[in-house]
Amino acid sequence: MLINKELSTIVKESANQMAVLADSKKYRDRIYIVKDIILTLSEYGQLNQTSLFSFCGLNISKHKEILDSLEKNEIIQRTEVADGKRTVTIFKVTNKGMNFCHEIIDPYEKLFPRRDISKT
Repeated sequence: MLINKELSTIVKESANQMAVLADSKKYRDRIYIVKDIILTLSEYGQLNQTSLFSFCGLNISKHKEILDSLEKNEIIQRTEVADGKRTVTIFKVTNKGMNFCHEIIDPYEKLFPRRDISKT
């Protein structure tokens, strides 16, 4: 009986710790991810996919569809370059992408600034 109580207490403490960790995870709205991608590409000129995701703090499998959507809407441009036996995908921001950032995303961020997750 004592072992069950101790085990129950440990399980509850672990669940509480996991809840705290889940709350502390950083979350970015999609619009801010788009802005980060555009600004990162404008800062560096062009980047391969791995570098772009790394600099923006994104997960390739989770966020690849955002890149596909930006390319489809001509916000960014994808170029595939043969490098020996492998193909490297390079991304650049387009003029349309820069205009979108300045005319749409910047005013949006002024109205709805990013929340500081650590303070909530």
